[in-house]
Amino acid sequence: MQLVYSGKTKDVFALENGNYLLKFKDDVTGKDGVFDPGENSVGLTIEGVGDINLRMTDYFFSKINDAGIYTHFVKANFEDTTMEVKPAKVFGKGLEVICRLRAVGSFIRRYGDYIEEGAKLDSYVEMTLKDDAKGDPLITKDGLIALNVMSDKQYEDIKAMTVKITDIVAKEMEARGMELYDIKFEYGFDDNGDVMLIDEIASGNMRVYKDGQYIQPMDLAEMFFQ
Repeated sequence: MQLVYSGKTKDVFALENGNYLLKFKDDVTGKDGVFDPGENSVGLTIEGVGDINLRMTDYFFSKINDAGIYTHFVKANFEDTTMEVKPAKVFGKGLEVICRLRAVGSFIRRYGDYIEEGAKLDSYVEMTLKDDAKGDPLITKDGLIALNVMSDKQYEDIKAMTVKITDIVAKEMEARGMELYDIKFEYGFDDNGDVMLIDEIASGNMRVYKDGQYIQPMDLAEMFFQ
């Protein structure tokens, strides 16, 4: 295998069959030794976090594939904490897609004059450019098209896929007595320009509450598989 990229939480290797292998690490983002999924740099190492992130990713990607939604997921190997994926090109220099079911976090900081914290939202989808230095700025559909980051069809495909995938995750949480407030995804596209879900779906990518109380990502991962 050839190392292609070493990321904050995963390493990427090229496989001979044309696919790629993602190696999940135990490194997590944070600050001052505290795990914080919203931070943009590695803050600490938590033993076993790579394994639990892979297990949740495998669980959800298998569900999403079964629902007929296009993803890069091929298979997971829990023995070496790796996941084989199809090749995908990223949009621009990277894009994050957030689906919000309740008004919390940065949404309420921006729009708190218009809505109460925790108010229900109707699968509100927003996109941000991955840019640590600029704080991952929000961008509109028109902006993405004007900058040639994606086409109108790709935007609409991402939005529709995001709503469907969020519903799958939300129902899984509801079945365990928890409520999904928001979740973050990443997408890419294949050689034909068709959109596919990429990266991972792990506890650090979502806000989940139980009885009105926020569940820390590591606690969520443990509660999910109980």
